[in-house]
Amino acid sequence: MKIEVKQIEFESQDYFQSLGLRYEVLRRPLAFHFEINDLKKEGSDIHVAAFFNSQIIGCLILSEISDKTIAYKMRQVAVSDDFQRRGVGKLMVEFCEKIAVKNGMNSIELHARENAVPFYLSLQYTIMGNQFLEVNIPHYKMTKELDF
Repeated sequence: MKIEVKQIEFESQDYFQSLGLRYEVLRRPLAFHFEINDLKKEGSDIHVAAFFNSQIIGCLILSEISDKTIAYKMRQVAVSDDFQRRGVGKLMVEFCEKIAVKNGMNSIELHARENAVPFYLSLQYTIMGNQFLEVNIPHYKMTKELDF
């Protein structure tokens, strides 16, 4: 199975296809919809997608954190149900870590849904603090220091 991971442009055809995937995997199960103002804010983010046979099967967003840290926040990580547990998420995370290092970032942080914590632990992310609720489901803040 040949999977290609690459950066995609905001408001491109690939971006809109990734919105569909994000909706199906992350939003619809929680009965959430996208708000236009939230989507407009994504213009300055880095958008990454995994492709199989020209179809997007995974996507995520890297947002620069606006405090004093030199880090990205990884968010909206979604993999198509048919491709989960096949290494797609790992390929996307590793791709993003390389982007972060190239851009001079020293860490990545994220808010992991409770069921995704083992995945991130396997990639050397560390839990920071206690469980909290986000979008009404349990999450953990996780971080990873990046090697330059």
